[in-house]
Amino acid sequence: MLYLASAVSAFYIPVSEVPEHKIHSSGGPLMINAVVEIRILSPLAKDWVPKAFIDSLKLGTDLTIIINRARNALEVNKHQAVVSNIFESIESFVVIVTQDSETKLLLSEDEIAKGMMIEDKAVEDLRS
Repeated sequence: MLYLASAVSAFYIPVSEVPEHKIHSSGGPLMINAVVEIRILSPLAKDWVPKAFIDSLKLGTDLTIIINRARNALEVNKHQAVVSNIFESIESFVVIVTQDSETKLLLSEDEIAKGMMIEDKAVEDLRS
């Protein structure tokens, strides 16, 4: 199983554009130009490890939009599952989207008190 947090790496700053020294606020507003990261999910699923179970992540602010984007990602990239969550409940709630289902997982207050993380519950669900 490959559990990918692809949303984390959607953009990057090329090394050639990273300042050598501290950026001083006296220079005025800071402008950052991030470059879109090379998308590897599709070749990973189709060419590199086609027999692997691949799960990616979608994070946003509206669950309906994220689930629709997850379904689109499954179709385009041909992988098996997308763990979808929103910022307001990022640590306690996810929806695992597959071609055939949507599984909602929520940490109980008892699980939170025990230090369980939603990722633990998601991985356990994906393993079964």
